[in-house]
Amino acid sequence: MEQLTTPADPPGGLAGEEAKRAGLRKMKLVALSFLLGAFVIFLLTSWAQSQGWPAWVGYVRAAAEAGMVGALADWFAVTALFRHPLGIKIPHTAIIPNKKDALGKSLGEFVGSNFLSEAVIRDKLRRVGISARLGGWLAQPENAERVTSEVATVLRGAVTVLRDDDVQAVVEQAVARRLLDRPWGPPLGRLLASVFADGAHHKLVDLLCDRGYEWVRDNHTSMLRVVSDRAPSWSPKFVDEMLADKVYGEVLSFAWAIKTDVNHPMRLALDKFLVEFAQDLQTDPKTMERAEQVKQQVIEHQEVQKLIGSAWATAKGMLLTAAEDPSSELRKRVRDGLLTLGDKLVSDDALRTKVDGWVEGAAAYVVLNYSNEITTIITDTVERWDAAETAQKIELQVGRDLQFIRINGTVVGALAGLLIYTLAQLLF
Repeated sequence: MEQLTTPADPPGGLAGEEAKRAGLRKMKLVALSFLLGAFVIFLLTSWAQSQGWPAWVGYVRAAAEAGMVGALADWFAVTALFRHPLGIKIPHTAIIPNKKDALGKSLGEFVGSNFLSEAVIRDKLRRVGISARLGGWLAQPENAERVTSEVATVLRGAVTVLRDDDVQAVVEQAVARRLLDRPWGPPLGRLLASVFADGAHHKLVDLLCDRGYEWVRDNHTSMLRVVSDRAPSWSPKFVDEMLADKVYGEVLSFAWAIKTDVNHPMRLALDKFLVEFAQDLQTDPKTMERAEQVKQQVIEHQEVQKLIGSAWATAKGMLLTAAEDPSSELRKRVRDGLLTLGDKLVSDDALRTKVDGWVEGAAAYVVLNYSNEITTIITDTVERWDAAETAQKIELQVGRDLQFIRINGTVVGALAGLLIYTLAQLLF
């Protein structure tokens, strides 16, 4: 039968606190046993002295007496940190509850002076070598995949949390404002001028000429009908047909000449017109005004407005789909980019130095500008604590070690008492 297990409590949980309380109680009993042992020895040796026992009993009695004094003194000192000894409100006792706020402020100042200084932060970051460690970590495929997954999770969360109406309004306003605020004429003119100067438009002109010739060639009947419809009513029909054939032939020859001759006057005239048009878009006020009118008509067109309005919905769907699919191009690129970055951080000394400089600069900026706010977290947190609860928390953390002071006080006091008694016997 499978054995059921329960997860262990995290460090600092209820089980950890209970273990600390048990350890504190145990050490208090040990320290108390030293005091009681010294007291019992003192009583026995005092009785033995009164009964005329040998002189060595005095030495033991002096050691026991001094040990009791040392134990009581250290018990008072340790207890006075957390509470009033025996409940008696002796001045300068219960130091932690009474000085809680001052201690919190001092702790904050200590942390700010010794840990949140620019020199300390820069030195620590420099010795840690964050960029090298990060590069080695990212260069592992499983770590790059993990970071990619976390980035995708954050992206999905951010996209899901955002309200579609709000984002839609921002997108529409940003797109429409950019399109409306900037004139189209000059930038469009510069673009066309660059295209015309490079001759990139010639292929388009060739295509138009080819299609124009093909249309004339394939629409003989239409050309005849156009000429016939515009002929006078009294003109004989055979004359109209002869005239239509003549016109069609001339038009077809003209279209063929434009198609085959790259230096045809019509083509040269078109090039000249396009160059002048590009220049007018940049300098001619009337042409520029006309371009602005066309821009307004384009932006206000229903299909354009619908396209702008659906931009966020389309982008949102693409982002969610790419973030959820581990094999999507977006996640592949992010993963490959992280692996490449990790390799460069490991092998490129210049890049490592630059990244370390960025990290040090950012940390130094935070320390220089926000160290007070950081240390305020300590002082504000301590101020919010209840005085008695604060004393209990601190005693729970360090009280067990403080009991060794009581034990040492008993032992050291006994040795000191023995030494003093011995010197007194030798001198007097």
